[in-house]
Amino acid sequence: MKDETEEQRAGITSAKLEALAETATRAGTLSLGELLDAMGRTSIAFTILILSLPALTPIPGPFGMFFGTCLAIVSLQIIAGYRRIWLPRALADRKLSASIVTLVVRHTAPLVRRVEALLQRGRLRALTGHRAQTLLGVPVFLLAVAIALPIPFGNFLPVGALVVIAIGLMERDGLATLFGIVLAAIALGTSGGLIWGAASALGWVIAS
Repeated sequence: MKDETEEQRAGITSAKLEALAETATRAGTLSLGELLDAMGRTSIAFTILILSLPALTPIPGPFGMFFGTCLAIVSLQIIAGYRRIWLPRALADRKLSASIVTLVVRHTAPLVRRVEALLQRGRLRALTGHRAQTLLGVPVFLLAVAIALPIPFGNFLPVGALVVIAIGLMERDGLATLFGIVLAAIALGTSGGLIWGAASALGWVIAS
């Protein structure tokens, strides 16, 4: 009984992230397709999580645009009711070094554990089933677009919403999923405000 309690406290999500880092270290490099296969490609919630976390990591390059595009493709498949995720070869063959995967896990694991510590399995179960997951494809798509757009400091809230939604689905906590939806609405409103502000500023510069 003690071991079971400790396992529940550790959480499914953080355990999978640690296993992912170990897999990447052994392999040296992993393509995005191999990464999803290694962690269970049929796990849509984990796919959302693993495509969201790199946008929180200080890695040089257009990672927000790349992973946001991947998330948008995944979200459309979720809306269509797919249970197996497919990525175009150009994206699935993209290689990630073990150092990048390890950096992502090390940088984001504390956030994941803090979210896990607040969860409780079995709450609002209707929000963690397959039908709810299909409906969640819509906010996931909108958040993916927000992540892909080059908005300065615009990734944190959308990624945070996706992380909460994904962990809520994985841990079967519908209350967490509901909170993720609320956070998604706030994130999309903030992103819209940033876009409107940037467009207004650009219009003012052009007009002057």
